[in-house]
Amino acid sequence: MPDSTGTKPSVLFVCVHNAGRSQMAAAWLTHLAGDRVEVRSAGSDPGKQVNPAAVAAMAEAGIDISAEVPKILTVEAVKESDVCITMGCGDTCPVFPGKRYLDWTLDDPAGQGVEAVRPIRDQIKTLVENLIAEIAPTTPEATT
Repeated sequence: MPDSTGTKPSVLFVCVHNAGRSQMAAAWLTHLAGDRVEVRSAGSDPGKQVNPAAVAAMAEAGIDISAEVPKILTVEAVKESDVCITMGCGDTCPVFPGKRYLDWTLDDPAGQGVEAVRPIRDQIKTLVENLIAEIAPTTPEATT
């Protein structure tokens, strides 16, 4: 599934604050797919910082998101993405023809401790793995 330039697919993860779910999803996709996918994340009402419990949960999985900063959702980010995945932000994501839209129902980690965020992290990883298998599977040539 190449993007509009014919190269690699582009995915935008969107949640309200861009401080938990979308940051973890973007980190998992970057970690698991490498440069096979272009990754973005944004929020309809960005928070001040990434959720510390999300940072800690991802660190346990060997992924550092401590330097990430919540970003505002823009029309341009949606236009530049092939797949837009929302996570509890309702109808705030602009819709454009030719884009694929998915809504992942996930608990909100806001205000939760790391114990509550771990299962959300793991659920996101599974969803991301399934997404990669669909949009950017490894080819036998890439693994040899």
